Formats: sequence, C-alpha cells, structure tokens
Amino acid sequence: MGFAISVRLHPSLKPHILRLPASAWKPYREDGEAVSECADVLNYWPEAEEEKELAPLRWVAIRLRKRQGDLFGDGTEAKHFAVVTNLWAWQTRRLLEWHREKAGTIEAIHDVLKNELAAGVLPCARFGANAAWLRMAVLTHNLITALKRMALPEHDLTARPKRLRFLIFNTAGRILHHARRTLRRIADVGWRDWLRLIPMPASG
Repeated sequence: MGFAISVRLHPSLKPHILRLPASAWKPYREDGEAVSECADVLNYWPEAEEEKELAPLRWVAIRLRKRQGDLFGDGTEAKHFAVVTNLWAWQTRRLLEWHREKAGTIEAIHDVLKNELAAGVLPCARFGANAAWLRMAVLTHNLITALKRMALPEHDLTARPKRLRFLIFNTAGRILHHARRTLRRIADVGWRDWLRLIPMPASG
C-alpha cells in the first residue's frame, strides 16, 4: 500500500535539505506571494529505519520562498517542510499533488462541515440523533468531493458546496420524451461540457 505522510524536520533531516544543490530544486506551485519548490532528499537513511530493518523510504523536501526575495516574519529567507513516502516511481511534483489531494487541512474541512453542511448546529439534545446528523454531513462532504474529482472539470476542484449549489444543484432542467426515451436536459450550457445526459426508463 502506497502512502505519503507529512513529517517534522528532525535535527538530522534539515542539514540534508540545506545541502541540496540548486539544481535539485524543481518548481512545485505558486501561492500568492510565495513560491514553492520540491526536491528529493538523497542519501538520507534515518537510524530508526536501520534499527528496525525497514525498507528504505523516500524523503521529499519542500522549500517555500517569497516571490520578491523578502524575508518571512521570523527573519528567514525560506521555510522547509518534508514528506516521507514509499512511492518511488512517481515524479516528485505529482507525488506532492497526490499527497495534498486528501481534502486539505482539517480546519478547512471543519469550516465547510459547520458553515455550509449544517454540522455546526445539531438538531436536538439526543446523542444518537446528533451523531446521525453529523455522519450525514460527513457523507455529504465525501459525496461532493467524489463528484468534483470524478465528474467536474478541473477548475471546479476547489469549489465549495455553496458555489456548487448555485452552479449545479439548483440548476433548472426539463424532462423530455424522445424516441421512446425520457431524457433530462439541463438548462445551463456549461453542464454539457462534462455531463452526459443519462436516459431514464420510459414511463409506462
């Protein structure tokens, strides 16, 4: 089973990252005023792995720098992060993108559940009913995430439920009968770029 996990910068790991040559760093992503780069940390074998006789793991470094060369608030020129994985065949950038596809930070998920999927206001004082309410909110979030990954275009991958409500769920449509089939036709032309009209069984 393949995995990728964010790890702390151990005292033995950071020196290896700082010694990486400039040619090892590759563009990863740009976020506002910061630029992220990534690189494989070569020849790093923690003692814990050797003692437990585990298979060698792949360590990936992430370097975050200001676009204009400015310093961060703590006076440093760059911030470093690390990910450990057992996936050796993937390119570094693809690996990090997959690693961060989980759902984002848990704080962002809590925000969506509480403020957009009604998990912040429990329906009553009964524990079982509240637990079912919360589970339904989490299931709804998971279904929306699957919808974005499997059906929607790439530019909608970051859409929140509120946006999807006006973009998709509240979109008007018509029921048509044609060639002994019952069809749903979506009013918004944008849907036709990614949604195939699924025929429903003809009414009796």
